[in-house]
Amino acid sequence: MSGTRIIDPDAFLETGAGRVWTPERNAEAWRCALETLRRWLEAGSVARLVIVCGLQGAGKSSWIARQTSESGTVYVDAALPGARHRAPIIALARSHKVAVEAVWIRTPLLVALERNRQRAEDRRVPEASIRSVDRLFAPPTPDEGFARVRVVEN
Repeated sequence: MSGTRIIDPDAFLETGAGRVWTPERNAEAWRCALETLRRWLEAGSVARLVIVCGLQGAGKSSWIARQTSESGTVYVDAALPGARHRAPIIALARSHKVAVEAVWIRTPLLVALERNRQRAEDRRVPEASIRSVDRLFAPPTPDEGFARVRVVEN
């Protein structure tokens, strides 16, 4: 998907030895992700922001890869289980008058867990983390400030 811009906080966890997760590195990855989005918004190059959320292993990245490249569209690829997790992204986009859409990749927990087991070791998410996101997940709603909410069964 050339031309498509994706913000995936996990990309900021990459090292020469693969992806390394710690609470501190995760917080820094999110800071970098939001800073990247802020820069793109301030440059006026974002016309549409799509938050793609769901369990780790749900198929968010695969769904994004299948989308047609549209100039000005930015995808945020992250679990984002609750409104409080999505709110900073929505607020940032709306402060620049950019419409925000949500795509929830709804996938059964057991399917997500199996997909996670098939990942390269440094890209696997601890099973307890996936189960926690499953318990906490609240579907996105227009009340959060989304211009559109889609549910994709996966």
